[in-house]
Amino acid sequence: MAVNFFIGRRIGRKWNGPERAVWLTIGIIYNLLWLMSFKYSAFFAENTNALLTYVGLSVQLPVLRPALPLGISFYTFQAIAYLADVYRKKIRSESSLLRFGTWFTMFTQVTSGPITRYQEVRPQLLGRKLSLDRLETGLREFTIGLSLKVLLANQLGGLWNQVNAIGYESISTPLAWMGIIAFSLQLYFDFYGYSLMAQGLGWILGFQIPRNFAHPYQSLSMTEFWRRWHMTLGKWFKDYIYIPLGGNRRGTFIMVRNLLAVWLLTGFWHGADWNFLLWGLLLFVLISLEKLGLGTLLNRFPALGHIYMAFVIPLNWLVFAISQPAQILIYLQRLFPFFNAPGAYTWFAGDYLKYGQIYGLSLIAGLIFVTDLPRRIYNRYRTTFVTALGLVVLFWICIYCIKMGMDDPFLYFRF
Repeated sequence: MAVNFFIGRRIGRKWNGPERAVWLTIGIIYNLLWLMSFKYSAFFAENTNALLTYVGLSVQLPVLRPALPLGISFYTFQAIAYLADVYRKKIRSESSLLRFGTWFTMFTQVTSGPITRYQEVRPQLLGRKLSLDRLETGLREFTIGLSLKVLLANQLGGLWNQVNAIGYESISTPLAWMGIIAFSLQLYFDFYGYSLMAQGLGWILGFQIPRNFAHPYQSLSMTEFWRRWHMTLGKWFKDYIYIPLGGNRRGTFIMVRNLLAVWLLTGFWHGADWNFLLWGLLLFVLISLEKLGLGTLLNRFPALGHIYMAFVIPLNWLVFAISQPAQILIYLQRLFPFFNAPGAYTWFAGDYLKYGQIYGLSLIAGLIFVTDLPRRIYNRYRTTFVTALGLVVLFWICIYCIKMGMDDPFLYFRF
């Protein structure tokens, strides 16, 4: 916090362009150095050691696994955005360490986002607005987010955990689809729930934290999906990577190159493992195809777009969820059994019925709540006594579930 404050002040005070660029470079390297040291050093050391062994050298690098500071990926990106915006003269450097530190360490969102820009928060730091209406709005949004996390994400996560415990070789095709759909819904409600809780706490404290989700599972393409999922991260990559590289203004080849850079970095930002790079590469291929014409077709025929996304979303999260490429291949063979050799796998034929009875209601509820229908109903009846009473009941049900041990950590704390 102190170093970024100091570097921001140096950039803001310099009029000489090259000198300002030097300080910006120092700031970016400084922030990325800590991120690389804590999050990626083991990944690079392990792969370097594997390469050295392959070429017959006995030299090995030490593999260090320091404890990951909570939220380091998020506040690193916030710091870089701040320095870049000061450099571009979009904002003035902050003169108050107290105001800068309040934004930089804001507990409501620093651990898992949304990624806030300093210019979004500074006016509120100078004059927060506190009121009973804002308090009520905050409590409502916090309760909705908490309910999505505890009552939906955690329950759906139970099905995905069961599938992992059984082993991918021993599940039927219906259960394989149920499992990956459950993970897709769990990830959404886990992160969307966290974002709503962060926004709710922000309202309570007098801050308006930016929206992070806009019902992405209703999208017609992956391009649209990533405009509506983790919107603050997508906007960060657009503003600080994609556009500075040239965006789509310099021809198709440059656009595809820039998309490759953005999506490989997006994948690697989420985790230091090969499956995240593979996941980023998959997104690059899909979004490039959509930019080159597929997206026009999907938007022209919405039914086709929804069918396309119904397959692409679970397969996209499959690569995200499973770290070992060999296990990803096995799971794909369970999803599409016609690729298997006859008799390659055996499973309990009624497994999907067994777990369907346990998790069926959660799956149905999840498929309903990924749409905007519940929010539209809530907005229509928001001011009624029944709605207020329902939220109070949901809050205490969540508290009871947490007391009983149903308090799984947020998934995005890993990233």
